[in-house]
Amino acid sequence: MDAPAATTPSSTPGAGRYAPSPSGDLHLGNLRTAILAWTLARRTGRAFHLRIEDLDRVQEGSAARQLEDLAAIGLDWDGEVVRQSERGSAHDAAITHLVERDLVFECYCTRREIQDAPSAPHAPPGAYPGTCRELSPAAREAGRARMRELRREPALRLRAGTRDWTVQDLWAGTVTGSVDDLVLRRGDGVVAYNLAVVVDDAAAGVDQVTRADDLLSSAPRQAYLAQLLGLEEPTYAHVPLAVNTDGARLAKRDGAVTLRDRLERGESTADVVGRIGDSLGLPGCRTAADFLERWDPSALVHEPWVVELPS
Repeated sequence: MDAPAATTPSSTPGAGRYAPSPSGDLHLGNLRTAILAWTLARRTGRAFHLRIEDLDRVQEGSAARQLEDLAAIGLDWDGEVVRQSERGSAHDAAITHLVERDLVFECYCTRREIQDAPSAPHAPPGAYPGTCRELSPAAREAGRARMRELRREPALRLRAGTRDWTVQDLWAGTVTGSVDDLVLRRGDGVVAYNLAVVVDDAAAGVDQVTRADDLLSSAPRQAYLAQLLGLEEPTYAHVPLAVNTDGARLAKRDGAVTLRDRLERGESTADVVGRIGDSLGLPGCRTAADFLERWDPSALVHEPWVVELPS
C-alpha cells in the first residue's frame, strides 16, 4: 500500500515509527499506540515510518488490512512500508559484525531447560543463566551433536559485557533494566526480535521509539545492543496498555475490539477515534489530526486504559 501524503518532508532529521506484527487486525489499544507514535513524531518535526514485523506469526491479508485501518483513522507516513522479512541481509551483517568481535556464542539449551535452570541473583525469571557461554571445545561439539539429533541449529547468543543498562523514557523516566546473553538468531534460523528491531530502526533513521509499555523491559537490552553495533540509541516513549475489564491485555477474544468490529456494529471511524481521544482526556477527537493539535504529551495518563465496549 502506498503511503498517504505525508505532512512533513522525509528529509526531516530523525524519525518515529509504528511497527505492527501482521497476526490479525489492530485492536483499539494498537490504534491508540499508533496515533500517539504518529503524533509524537509529527509534533517533534520527525518523519514517521511504518514497518511490518513479519518474522513470526503472519495472518494472510493482515498487513494490508492494518495499513488500511491506519490510513482510515488519519495517519500518514513517509516512504515505503518496510517488511522486516526482507531485511535479512542487514540482520546477517549485524550478527557477523558481532561474531568478528567475539561477542557471539552458540547455545544448545532448549527453552524448557532455560526456564528450569536456576537464575543468577537478581536476574528476572527466565533470564538466560549462561549455561553455554564458556563451554569447552568438546562440550560444544557434544552440543552440536545434540542439536543435530533434535534437527535444529544452535541458537546464537550475545556475549553481553554488562548486567544492566539505563535508558531514558518520556513517561517512565530513567529506567535501568537487566541485560542477559540475549538471543540473536533462534534455533529455527529466524533472527530474534531484539536484533531485528535495533538494526531496522537504525537503518530507517528512527531515533524515537513509541510503543506499548509491555516492551519497556526490552529497551535496555536493545539500547545496549545498539551501542555494541555502533548505532545511535533512540529515545523511548512507552504507552500504557489497553486492558479488558479484568485487567488483562486487550485481545480479540474480548469481543468487538477492532475498528472493523466497531464499524460492523454501526459505529463510524470517527466514533472509534473518539473513544481513543476520550481515553486520553481529549473528548471530541474525530481523526488523528485532532490529536496533533490538542494532545499534551506531559498529560499522558500512566494507568492502563480499561476498555469497556457495548456489544
